[in-house]
Amino acid sequence: MWRCSRPVPVALRRLSGRSAELRAWRWGSTTACERALQYRVGEKMHGYTVSQVTPVPELFLTAVKLDHDGTGARHLHLAREDSNNLFSVQFRTTPMDSTGVPHILEHTVLCGSQKYPCRDPFFKMLNRSLSTFMNAFTASDYTMYPFSTQNPKDFQNLLSVYLDAAFFPCLRELDFWQEGWRLEHEDPTDPKTALVFKGVVFNEMKGAFADSERVFSQHLQNQLLPDHTYAAVSGGAPLCIPDLTWEQLREFHAKHYHPSNARFLTYGNFPLEEHLRQIHEEALSKFQRIEPNTAVPPQQRWEMPREHHVHCAPDALAAGSPRQTTVSVSFLLPDITDTAEAFALTLLSTLLVSGPSAPFYKALIESGLGSDFSPDVGYNGHTRDAYFSVGLQGVAEADVARVRDIIDRTLDDVIANGFEDDQIEALLHKIEIRMKHQSVSFGLALASHIASCWNHDGDPVELLQLGAQVAQFRRRLEENPEFLQEKVKQYFKNNRHKLTLSMRPDDQYSEKQMQLETEKLRQKVSSLSSEDKRQVYEKGLQLQTQQSEAQDASCLPALKVSDIEPSMPCTELAVALAAGNVALQSCGQPTNGVTYVRAFCSLPALPAALRPYVPLFCSVLTKLGCGILDYRQQAQQIELKTGGIAVTPQVLPDSSHLDTYEQGVLFSSFCLERNLQDMMHLWGEIFNSPRFEEEQHFRVLVKMAAQELANGVPDSGHLYASIRANKTLTPAGDLQETFSGMEQVRLMKSIAEMADVKPVLSQLLLIKDHMLDRENMRCAVNAAPGQLSWVQQVVGDFLAGLGQRTRERKPEHPHVVEKPVPNGPGDSACLSGSSSLLCTAGCSSTWPTGT
Repeated sequence: MWRCSRPVPVALRRLSGRSAELRAWRWGSTTACERALQYRVGEKMHGYTVSQVTPVPELFLTAVKLDHDGTGARHLHLAREDSNNLFSVQFRTTPMDSTGVPHILEHTVLCGSQKYPCRDPFFKMLNRSLSTFMNAFTASDYTMYPFSTQNPKDFQNLLSVYLDAAFFPCLRELDFWQEGWRLEHEDPTDPKTALVFKGVVFNEMKGAFADSERVFSQHLQNQLLPDHTYAAVSGGAPLCIPDLTWEQLREFHAKHYHPSNARFLTYGNFPLEEHLRQIHEEALSKFQRIEPNTAVPPQQRWEMPREHHVHCAPDALAAGSPRQTTVSVSFLLPDITDTAEAFALTLLSTLLVSGPSAPFYKALIESGLGSDFSPDVGYNGHTRDAYFSVGLQGVAEADVARVRDIIDRTLDDVIANGFEDDQIEALLHKIEIRMKHQSVSFGLALASHIASCWNHDGDPVELLQLGAQVAQFRRRLEENPEFLQEKVKQYFKNNRHKLTLSMRPDDQYSEKQMQLETEKLRQKVSSLSSEDKRQVYEKGLQLQTQQSEAQDASCLPALKVSDIEPSMPCTELAVALAAGNVALQSCGQPTNGVTYVRAFCSLPALPAALRPYVPLFCSVLTKLGCGILDYRQQAQQIELKTGGIAVTPQVLPDSSHLDTYEQGVLFSSFCLERNLQDMMHLWGEIFNSPRFEEEQHFRVLVKMAAQELANGVPDSGHLYASIRANKTLTPAGDLQETFSGMEQVRLMKSIAEMADVKPVLSQLLLIKDHMLDRENMRCAVNAAPGQLSWVQQVVGDFLAGLGQRTRERKPEHPHVVEKPVPNGPGDSACLSGSSSLLCTAGCSSTWPTGT
């Protein structure tokens, strides 16, 4: 365990330079954090100089900031005792037009590099690596290339590929044609067929702009921040992408993908010195410092509020409905590099919109004027100047003015009355538990968290010091009880940089977009000479030949058997029976004071007619109230005492018998150790006394869920198609379509439009009778080893308080199976990543045993 207060020996302070003694002492330390604490400001390593060493105890890490002497590249190392090590390099990419140059460049650099000239080296590394994550992202003002792995040799291999791709890409013209855009004959082998636009990014962005939520979000950013790069579409507007040239792409790379414009992040328990050596030798030593001039200036503030109106395609799942307008009111906020102000505004925004007790939830969602919040609701800190947005979608055109009035009145009410103390405490509790909760992708989450602030020269270490930010926030509240009301007045009520954006459907929207694309194509084709057309045809053939050629991937690094650990780590599990016959799996882990509880309720006898309603049951079960708590009180208790309670439908196929599966519902939650009894009391109330009589709030929840599902269809069409295709292959696939396919989307839309929802509520009550007891239940807990016996007792008490059916119920479907209960108490096992008690064969990813 890391001890952040461990003193540095006097002998160490006398050492100068990077002596062998220093390295030996450092690696004699027991943890990554302890080793990192021994770096000294001013120490030089592999062309870098250490500029800051800061322990961050709330996240169990030590942050080391370094600068590269030759190029000015910045490096942040987050030393943490985590074997899933991460690397990322990000560049500030600030396009001034909507040709999509940063997005197309992100694709094109991954098409081969000087050291690794084979096509698609990233994809070809998938079967040569043990990576746990590989990807690249294009944001509005930066591009990031992260990967993670647990294997040291694999880390070096991937780092070599990433560095060469980012700094020394081939950027071949044919790759630009393939990834960006091109003119090509419909049949590339027949020059008599018509010329059309093609290209990976071109088609990707056409799909993106078919999503009305994305259309709204993009216009919101463009209109609220119109003076610089945020007025452009970094991903590329389909009608602008064909204006980009190959030469412009290469120029953009030379300027933006330079070490002087780069920020490197390494995370985990691998040695920092080796990372620095490889980055310096393979990339940075080959560059000289430049001044990239990529900074984003602050947005000039408006003197008067503005309005803007846009159109979108109608909702195909709500044909003919008059309630398809979206409206929001947005306010520009301060620079995100002001960490204290950004933290306060993040909390304030959450208090305003999150949960049924939030003022805007009560005023807007429960007004019945719309189906859900507008896109991008709340605080957005991904641009240099942050902004806050709130509004509704699914609104009738005649109600737009009412929505705007409600927003103004709600701000006045908050200024007058403020927030309840329990609301603030619940939010601060959420931050505390988030700091302690660990996930397998913790490094990636940290990289994403600091990316925007660091991109604009903010202090990433200050951003990670959540404990100090919470303490400062509490002090500001204590010194001024009306601190939050004053912020609402300053940044919302009196803010003239205010945009009202509305979007309404146009039945001819898609046709108009197609006409614009056709006209753009006509202009491009009419400007071609005969020689240009001949080259288009020949390059089309070249590209087709290149795409069909077998690629030699032998230049890429690969792991050897000797690089891989011969055995997998073993996780000890103990299984016992609780409350008579409920299997309880226990696993002692270093959980940082957090306790994790999961329960699986198998539904072998659930009638087929009730199956379609299981996802809805899961969605509303923890949101309608329970016991003596109404839905607002229940939500607040969940926020105060837990990290959330998730209820999800499950279809667990048996990998050894494709015709069989287990269906059920998974309950999962976690809490701080001190809140375990309160959390399990909430579980008991939800199981024993759920409240399904809140018909009005049930309508609100259904509308929100239906709108969310409908909004996700354009962006997830391939997933819905995959689920649909699997429907006829196996019985499990058929049920998966019912639970999460288009059948479920249509059902939810139909329920949302019902005048009388009592028949649906009666179906949910029937599901409750089949599920909410300890029959066919099995549980799992993860906790600190010293707390495990107490946790088992508390969970056992919860189980003992549940009812149990006495009559036997046989499976309704011949393919449904039940997982057998262990033969007796005290069973134990050693899990090596294959399965656990809470999993049927082939579903190990559903029930992780770690934290």
